[in-house]
Amino acid sequence: MSLNFDNARLKNEYLMPHHDEWRTQLRRFFEKEIIPYADDWDETGLIPDDLWPKSAEVGILGLDYPEEFGGTSEGIDIWHKNILNEELARIAVGGIGASLMVHNIALPPIINFGTQEIQKIVIPPVLSGKKRISLAITEPSGGSDVANLSTTATLIDDHYVINGSKTYITGGMNADWFTAAVRTGGEGASGISTILIPSNLDGIVRTALDRKQGWWCSDTATIYFENVRVPKDYLIGEENQGFKVIMVNFNAERMGMSAAMEAASRVCLEDAIIWAQERKTFGKRLADHQVIRHKFAEMKQRINATQSYLNNVSRRIQLGDENAADIALLKVQSSQTMEFCAREAMQILGGVGYIRGNRVERIYREVRVNAIGGGSEEIMRDLAARQYGV
Repeated sequence: MSLNFDNARLKNEYLMPHHDEWRTQLRRFFEKEIIPYADDWDETGLIPDDLWPKSAEVGILGLDYPEEFGGTSEGIDIWHKNILNEELARIAVGGIGASLMVHNIALPPIINFGTQEIQKIVIPPVLSGKKRISLAITEPSGGSDVANLSTTATLIDDHYVINGSKTYITGGMNADWFTAAVRTGGEGASGISTILIPSNLDGIVRTALDRKQGWWCSDTATIYFENVRVPKDYLIGEENQGFKVIMVNFNAERMGMSAAMEAASRVCLEDAIIWAQERKTFGKRLADHQVIRHKFAEMKQRINATQSYLNNVSRRIQLGDENAADIALLKVQSSQTMEFCAREAMQILGGVGYIRGNRVERIYREVRVNAIGGGSEEIMRDLAARQYGV
C-alpha cells in the first residue's frame, strides 16, 4: 500500500471512534464546501462570507467553547482540535484556516478575563458566524516584542482614547471587533492592557495587506487608530495586566500551528508520491530511482518524529501537564519538518510543482509565515532555553 495523507499518520492509541467520526464529518464538509473552490479563493484573496455560518453549523467555530455561548465543550479534548487543524491543513490553502479560525486567538482573552456583559455581546455572534473578531497585537515597529508595543490608550473620563497602529492582523479587514493590546502605563510589560475595540468606531482606518508570499486569502490588514474613543468598560482584565492576558493565548496557538504543519508535511509526501509513481524518466518511474526513494524515506522519518512529539505534548496537555518550553520546541520541529518536506516535494514534482494551482506549490509559499507566525524559530528556542533554566 502506497503512503498517503491518512496511512502516513502514526497509530495513536488515544484516538477513539468519536474522534474518527469528527474527522469524517470535517472531511465531508471540507470536500463539499471548500476544497473545490479553495484555489480560486486563494487566487482572488477572497473567502465567501457564508463560509462562517456554514462552518458554525457543523461545529467548527464553536469547538471547545462553553455551551452557554453556543459552543460545544462536553466531550471535547485536544485530539478533536488537532484533527480540525489537520483537516484544514489538508486543504493546503493556509489563508482559509487562518481567517476562518482567527477567533481562536481573539476570543480566549474575553472568555478568560472579559466581563459578563462583553462576553454576551461578542461570543455568541462570533461562534454562530454572524460576526468576526481578530487579535490586534503586532505593530509596525515589532512583532514578538509584545512588551514594547507603542499603541497608547489614555483614560479620559469614561473612555480610553486610542492612538497608534497594528499590522499583519489576520482577518483584520472584515473583523467586527479587535482584541487589542495597548499601552496604558509605563514602559515594558507592566504597562500593557488588553481592550476590546469595535471596528466601526470613528478614527479607525484599515488598509489591506494583499501582496503577501502566502496566505493570500487571510484578509490581512494594517489598522490605524486616531483618537478612537472606546468605553472604559471594554477593558479586558485589569488595567496594566494585559501582558498576562495575552500570554495565555500563545500555547494553544502554537499547538494548533504545529498540528497543521505536521499535516501539511504529509500533504507534500502524498502528492510527491502520486507524481513519482506516474512520472517516467530514463525509461522507468520516478519512484523507481533510488535517490527519489531516499527522499521519501527521509520525509517520512521526519514526519514520524514530529508526530511522536506532537502526540506526546498533546497527551501531556490532556493530563493537565502543559509545558511552554516543549510546545515552543514542538513548533520549531514542526516548521522545520514542513519546510523540508515542501522543499523535497518541490524537487520531486519539478516544473509541475512550480506552476500555481497545486497543493505543494501553495504549501511551499506558506512555509515562512508558519515558521515566523506565533513566534519565530529563534524566539521559540530562546523561550525554551529560558524555561529550562539555561
